[in-house]
Formats: sequence, structure tokens, C-alpha cells
Amino acid sequence: MSHPALRSIHVHPLKAARGHAPREAVVEPWGLAGDRRWLLVDDGRCVSQRPHPRMALVAAELLPGGGLRVPAPGREALTVQVPEPTRTVPVRIRQDKAEAVPVPADDPAHAWFGAHLGAEVRLAHLDDPATRRPVDPAYGEKGETVSFADGFPLLLTALSSLDALNSLVAQGDHPDEGPLPMDRFRPNVVVDGTPPRAEDGWRRVAIGDVAFRVVKSRGRCVVTTTDQDTARRGKEPLRTLARHRRVGDQLVFGQNLVPESTGVIRVGDTFTVLD
Repeated sequence: MSHPALRSIHVHPLKAARGHAPREAVVEPWGLAGDRRWLLVDDGRCVSQRPHPRMALVAAELLPGGGLRVPAPGREALTVQVPEPTRTVPVRIRQDKAEAVPVPADDPAHAWFGAHLGAEVRLAHLDDPATRRPVDPAYGEKGETVSFADGFPLLLTALSSLDALNSLVAQGDHPDEGPLPMDRFRPNVVVDGTPPRAEDGWRRVAIGDVAFRVVKSRGRCVVTTTDQDTARRGKEPLRTLARHRRVGDQLVFGQNLVPESTGVIRVGDTFTVLD
């Protein structure tokens, strides 16, 4: 087993869209800088890949100053600037309620995304992640907040655990669907050099000089069955997780993290289990 290290970093500027993999990232109290600061809303609810798998085909890039650029083959790239925080609108992210700053009604972004998804959607921005949305109080501490991520500031996965899962997929009912790539699980940080499924027992970890609290295993949904390159869906990994990785009523893969400190993490940084 090689020395544990950070293998890759993933930032998703627009919730549910494709992200990018920088060599380094700033860890803020609510997550990686620029991660999940934008979202699409349909009738007050955030748009996800669950009902809209075509979100996987949207590749959102972060611009200096926090804006978005969305390239599109055969279409002019969409560019959106951060809206002025003159007002907010309520949005629902799964069971959570939060406030977001809407992009002006006449901005072409709404129609652009609506045409792509075949739905009437609106684009909105998280102006102040320090105050808008607390971490689940069952797992978070007072004052801890999160971006528009599903529930916690960061998601960690391990390559060895993916290898172990893919071995089980190969023995299951749908071996032709494997091996599955890590992008099915949409992590923020991917570590290498740890034993398979060892993350189940971690309580505190560090990437380089930045420490994190491991709060709970990540429950998985139909998004993991969505090919992030084609938006087509299959049966895996949920079939295999249901047989081998069920915790209570959830099928789990990966661990949710809350930063205990801030700083810069870089690919190749040492990964340390603190507790």
C-alpha cells in the first residue's frame, strides 16, 4: 500500500453540473472555494440530476470574481456574472430551506438552461455562504454552514473502495456496466493509498495541513447510475451497494467532511487519519 495521499480535487461551480479538477483548491469553512455556489431552481426546488440527468452534460467553469462560463458544442458559450445581492428568493435543497440571489429575469441564462433541460428553470447564486445555510444540526456544530452541496461542505471518496466496489459489480447481475468511474459519485476530494472501506472508521482526517471532521457516510441515489458523459442510466452501482453497503435505510459510498481549519490543499498532499 502506497503512502496515503490526495489523488484529485473536484470543484462543481453549478450544483448538479459537471465540475473541473484543479491541482489545488482553497478550503473555506463551508467547502472548497467556488464549489456549489450556483444552482438552478424549478418552482422553488433546486434542480438535480435525479429528475434531470442531462445536467451531467453541462460543463460549468468558474470565472474570476465568481461568475460562470458554460461552453456548449454548436452553441455560443454562456457567460453569467455574479448578480447584485439586492434581494433573495427562497430555495429548497432536498429537505433544507435557504436563500439565494436570483439572476435578473431578463438574463439569457434562464432560457439557455431551460432549452437544454426542457423545463422552466431559473439560475440563482449563493451570495453569503457564511450565513445562508447551516449544516444539519444533527451532525454540525453551532455556526457551521454549507454551500448548495447536498448537506455537508465536502465529500471524500477513496480509490481503493471504488476498486473494491467495481470487483463486486463484476460479480453481480450487470457486470457489463463496470468498471464505474469515480465521477459517478461526484466527490470533492479523492484519496489513494488507504485500505478498502477504511473510511468507515475515520473520525478526523487531514489533507496536508488542513484538518476535517468526518461526520457521516454518504447515502447514494439514482445519480450514481447516471453516465456523466452521456446522461444515460443503468442499474449500477445501486444494485451492488444494496447488497453490500447498506447502512440502515441508506446505500453508502464516501464520507461527508466538515473543515476544522482552512487553507490550501494540493494534489499529492499527504493524507493522514488523525482519529
